[in-house]
Amino acid sequence: MAPEQSARQLPIILALGTTQTLAWASSYYLPAILADPIGRDLGVSSNWIFAAFSASLVISALLGPRVGRQIDLVGGRQVLSISNVTLAAGLALLGATHSIPLLVVAWLLLGVGMGLGLYDAAFAALGRIYGGAARGAITGITLMGGFASTVGWPLSTWGLDTIGWRNTCFAWAAAHILIGLPINFFMLPAVKGAKAAVATAIKPRIPIDRTMVLLAFTFAAAWTVTGAMAAHMPRILEAAGATTVQAVAAGALFGPAQVVARIIEASFLSRYHPLLSTRLACLTHPIGAAILASAGGAASSAFAIFFGLGNGILTIARGTLPLAIFGPLNYGYRLGIIGAPARMAQAAAPLVFGLLIDTMGSRVLIVSSALSLSALVALSLLRQDPPAP
Repeated sequence: MAPEQSARQLPIILALGTTQTLAWASSYYLPAILADPIGRDLGVSSNWIFAAFSASLVISALLGPRVGRQIDLVGGRQVLSISNVTLAAGLALLGATHSIPLLVVAWLLLGVGMGLGLYDAAFAALGRIYGGAARGAITGITLMGGFASTVGWPLSTWGLDTIGWRNTCFAWAAAHILIGLPINFFMLPAVKGAKAAVATAIKPRIPIDRTMVLLAFTFAAAWTVTGAMAAHMPRILEAAGATTVQAVAAGALFGPAQVVARIIEASFLSRYHPLLSTRLACLTHPIGAAILASAGGAASSAFAIFFGLGNGILTIARGTLPLAIFGPLNYGYRLGIIGAPARMAQAAAPLVFGLLIDTMGSRVLIVSSALSLSALVALSLLRQDPPAP
């Protein structure tokens, strides 16, 4: 990317990077800290909270194509601003809940907010603004968003210890209204003629061809591994022989490894077609698993670093690869279609892999590595022809 182009994109990158960090920290990364105290307070197993969370991911998956299509028509300003209001409402309801039905409604509302406001929506917004030149901006916001767990988990833990889980939810809700909403509304450009575009819009016919199927499979396989590791990595590492201290230390390296990978993508791999970086990213998890299998728990940190490197690039590829292959026309809608199976798989992965770990222990990494390699095979069947003009 030329320096002057990068400078023009910087305000948007900083704005969306900030709001994405907030959105991820207060939704996707929330159950890891608050599930147990919410369960204790409501007198139920934390599995209820994780089940509601999984349902919210399914809701966000189902909304993906419609949200993408709306952003194609009117841009990201309206949609992302509504996401802040919706997430705030879901968090406020979660903080006020005293029953399972309200808990479920709160998480379903959060699922709508995630469908409106996480990476796919942000990528679609950037595609609407910058067209085929959005790759650098996509990398930029994921570079900032990579700190969502680094910021979110300590803040949620601090809130839990000082003001309780309910007020922590209320505080995150207030952050969406006071920080996220103004940034998304005032920093993202309005699209001229949006009302006319909506009035005259005809739903595009996007064929579910071989390339679409291969991309959907690639990201579904990759996000199954991501969802499983996010929920069970410490448990898997301990099953491989790591101590609790080693497992926790390894987990702390995951986020920084993602950020390092995104810096590499921005500074070096951006010269090449995103197929190359995506293929490389599919290899890192199996390599880390092989190191862990051969060296045991002492190699936990190496495994976490390799997995983090790959996951950091795969997050970017979810936005840049479809853009490079198909171009910016109907990009948001296409992204929603491609991403829906991935979100569904990510929702099911914690439960499925939890059952597999009960019977396989650390050998479950054979399954996750096979998924990563199957994604690589799918990518090898893709061509890197430039998009049609």
